[in-house]
Amino acid sequence: MFKRVFPLLLALAIFLTACGPQGTPTLAPAEVEGTAVSSAWTMVAMTQLALPTATPIPPTETPSPTPLPTFTALPLPTLPPLALPTATQATSGEDNCLKPLNVAEAGPQSGVRFENQTGGKVSLSLTLSTNEFGQCGALSYSLAKNEKLVLSLPKGTYFAYAWITYSNGDTGNASGSVNNRIGDNHQFRVVIQKEVIVVP
Repeated sequence: MFKRVFPLLLALAIFLTACGPQGTPTLAPAEVEGTAVSSAWTMVAMTQLALPTATPIPPTETPSPTPLPTFTALPLPTLPPLALPTATQATSGEDNCLKPLNVAEAGPQSGVRFENQTGGKVSLSLTLSTNEFGQCGALSYSLAKNEKLVLSLPKGTYFAYAWITYSNGDTGNASGSVNNRIGDNHQFRVVIQKEVIVVP
């Protein structure tokens, strides 16, 4: 019976070995070495590709010297020759006070109240004769109808002149002398009337 079963077992064994799982093939040492070298070179190449490339800095443009614009001067107009003013001195005793008064250098001051009783608008001019501080000059003010104006004036004698303009268009003037004495330290009144300026 063994003779009958043996060929059957042999055929079955061949069949099973043919259909069974195959064994893992092993590489030869030379093939392993070639694979490792190839893999190493692939990693080196990929690392080099991942590095940023050094791009050269573009050269900067150097400006070329540009000539500056040239300006042509216009011809100057011809002027007649100038005559230099000559210094003139006032004769002794003449009061040269037709200039603005330098109040800051004209010495001590006191209050003066001007009252417009003319019935019109007044343009007031006060001219100080040379005072004890060597100062003289003129001051000007405007006063409305019936206005009272308080001023702080340097000490000295003033010539007062008022140009009066009435509401109907008529005009007039008034004048007088105002003496702001050194010894007076109180406020005093000056009244502008239709024809005269008085200190009551």
